[in-house]
Amino acid sequence: MVNVHFANGPLRLPETPHALTPEALTAMLGVSEEVGLSREDAEKRRRAVGSNAIEARPAATWFKLLLHQFMTPVVYLLAGAAGLAFYFNELEEGGAIVAVLAVNAVIGFYTELKAVRSIEALRALGAHTVRVLRNRVVSRVPAEDLVPGDVVVIEAGEAVCADLRLIEASRLAADESTLTGESVPVEKDVQSVSQDARLSERRSMLFKGTTITRGSGRGVVTATGLATELGKVSRLIMEVDAGNSPMERKLSRLSTQLVGATLVVACAIAALGLVSGQDELLVIEAAIALAVAAIPEGLPIVATLALARGMWRMAEQNALIERLSAVETLGATTVILTDKTGTLTENRMTVQQLLTSSGEVVVNANPPENTLLLRAGADQELSLLLTVAVLCNDADLENADAEGTGDPMEIALLRAGLTANMNRSDLLFKYPLLRKHAFNPTTKMMGTVHSSRDGILIAVKGAPEPIINSATGVMHEGSEIRFDEETRSKWNNSVGRLADHGLRVLACAVRHQPQEPDDPFHKLVLVGLIGLQDPARADVPEAIRDCQNAGIRVVMVTGDHVATARSIGRAVGLDTSEGNVVEGRELHEMLRTGAPALRDVGIFARVDPSEKLTLVRAYQNAGDIVAMTGDGVNDAPALRQADIGVSMGLRGTDVAREAAAMILLDDRFSTIVKAIREGRIIFANIRRLVAYLLSCNLSELMVIGLAVAGSLPLPLLPLQILYLNLVTDVFPAFALAMGEGEHRVLNRPPRDPKEAILGRAQWRAVILHAMALSAATFAALGIGKWLGFDQRASVTVTFLTLAFAQLWHVFNLRSRGTSIFVNEMTGNRWLWFALGLCTLLLALPPYVGPAAHLLQLVPPTAQMWLVVLFSSTAPLIATQIVMLALSGTRPNRS
Repeated sequence: MVNVHFANGPLRLPETPHALTPEALTAMLGVSEEVGLSREDAEKRRRAVGSNAIEARPAATWFKLLLHQFMTPVVYLLAGAAGLAFYFNELEEGGAIVAVLAVNAVIGFYTELKAVRSIEALRALGAHTVRVLRNRVVSRVPAEDLVPGDVVVIEAGEAVCADLRLIEASRLAADESTLTGESVPVEKDVQSVSQDARLSERRSMLFKGTTITRGSGRGVVTATGLATELGKVSRLIMEVDAGNSPMERKLSRLSTQLVGATLVVACAIAALGLVSGQDELLVIEAAIALAVAAIPEGLPIVATLALARGMWRMAEQNALIERLSAVETLGATTVILTDKTGTLTENRMTVQQLLTSSGEVVVNANPPENTLLLRAGADQELSLLLTVAVLCNDADLENADAEGTGDPMEIALLRAGLTANMNRSDLLFKYPLLRKHAFNPTTKMMGTVHSSRDGILIAVKGAPEPIINSATGVMHEGSEIRFDEETRSKWNNSVGRLADHGLRVLACAVRHQPQEPDDPFHKLVLVGLIGLQDPARADVPEAIRDCQNAGIRVVMVTGDHVATARSIGRAVGLDTSEGNVVEGRELHEMLRTGAPALRDVGIFARVDPSEKLTLVRAYQNAGDIVAMTGDGVNDAPALRQADIGVSMGLRGTDVAREAAAMILLDDRFSTIVKAIREGRIIFANIRRLVAYLLSCNLSELMVIGLAVAGSLPLPLLPLQILYLNLVTDVFPAFALAMGEGEHRVLNRPPRDPKEAILGRAQWRAVILHAMALSAATFAALGIGKWLGFDQRASVTVTFLTLAFAQLWHVFNLRSRGTSIFVNEMTGNRWLWFALGLCTLLLALPPYVGPAAHLLQLVPPTAQMWLVVLFSSTAPLIATQIVMLALSGTRPNRS
């Protein structure tokens, strides 16, 4: 028990109210069913337990988000370089470095400002008024004012605003799909259940955030706010740390490695310069240049723009990306944990099979309008079965394409009737309704009494077992035949067979009497069985095959029954063999056997929210990159924990959408496959642009380091390097990120999640390219000295040579084996635009006075431009010759 202390002593709050009788519960909570709480007592309890609201943890302030942008090793290094520049009165260099830091911080701040709003969405679910009995008077109060012990009156169409233990129920049913994953409304009654009953089995309880689909009742509040089952879900969300994406972690690790290497090299070069007796200011300036040269300042910007490009592409395909990194993360996905209801299925009950003594009709085997309309006209039993289903019904449906109101199963029956040209209003005109016997949880049957030409017609539908057991006959070829034990056994076996296929089974019966009997459920004549199901989406099987071809495992995780889950799994192409379907209650025992057991399971059924979260973490601990799809409140914690959470946009709850990194605007599972393809393309593009950036920056590092080591004047100044990095890094790299990718990108398995952005092969290429660029720069310096250029002119030539050599270097990034003139580089229109823009940004500054003064450049002469042209194109020509030679001796690898 949980004790809440009041001035007059503690109040015990039950931990398992579903297992207590109404009398025991009301005694424990100190409330009378007829009187309710007094206003004074309710106020005391509210002060003790707090408001009935889902409180969020304190939101991060804008200041904290802004401060977070400066908490990286790269920023520390650049800030140190700026500090040194200011200390030695190099105001221009220091100011430029600070400006770069400010630009990067603004971009990062804007991205991170889109914080997760999951808890606010949870709170919105409880923003209602509710009818409460207080001091013998029923009145409406804000839902936030509910307290444990309040007696709440509720009926169909209303939202449940707190966890309630039922003390009165009349034909009560609740839609708990967003909380438990149960695809059909759950029948409710006042009978106690066992203490260890799972959430979906607590028929004596109503839960905050669910809705009443049928009936009415009263309940005593047992939990409010975060103590409710919905509140527990919000606690799980608050406890989940979504963490960084794989790409973010790899970029962070790469940056840390670069900072460490830069510090080592800078200290070594500085020590060498001081020992050799070089000017102290020159040594410090070289150290600053090394720090600026080693760090690709444009990398955060370009990575953000590359991911944004992926986001724009996905938006065109009905996928809304909430976090930019989500696109790349999907490309690394190794397993998709998918909800069933509303994700693999349509979240709409439909009639799948009808069984009468004259035969069986599988509705989804042919177009329904042909199946039911033609068969019902020629089959008396089938026509009568649909007539009973439509007459014995509380739902409303205007036409077969409308949503309808009422119990989803009854709406499905009306839709099937309309498909067979049986309109309820027309049938009621033919068989006027005299009386309705509401669904009784004890008998598990519902009946309607109608007048007919030959007396009274009673239409009954309900659970098949009680109807079959109470029936005395069955309709066959238009007449009644007696039920014997063999016939009864056959019908019970048919019920079991339909249930094994994951269908919800209803039985329909009739009774003809001259006058209305006292007991309408006695001496029934069985008409037939109706099997209903939330059908699989038509495009899902193909999407799952695409995932499997791409080496991605798809695992269904649902709160529904095993039989239902297995049926849907079979329909969409998942492995449904006995050992591959596991219930949630078996999960913890299975996880003790280790990760290999996870790889053998295709379906997890009867899983609650905490177990979904456990599953996501288990797969992540096994080394998988996990994508989790879902649409309900019960999916939110797992969506947030997953490497990428994918929510349904049309049917998804606000909570699920806010917790997810990607929202499918069309609710199509196949859109995930498109996102996976896009993610793989994005990773390949980012790998290419990182290789480009690092080879360019490493060449700058080599130029400065070798100059200091050789006691030469600096060929490049810190401010020039910073300008180079902003121009030649950002625009060509962004153009590289715009590549369309390979057509067969989904025909290979996902990359190893532990695979670095740059492997050994890429690092070797980076170093070789950097050496070539550095050699070209020193060649230009040597030629300039030989031609008699002064110091300023020599620096101008080396600056322009390295700058244009870096631009031409993008053509070295074509896939091996492709044509020199026709490849993914020359076919990229964005790349040509970037090269043109960069050419202007590099060629104009020497001719613009303030820019030339700031960068310490002079206007190049024709002779200087010839040196630049020759030196900058030499690395490209040499590299292309080497690639042509290698393409004939090594296999083609794109």
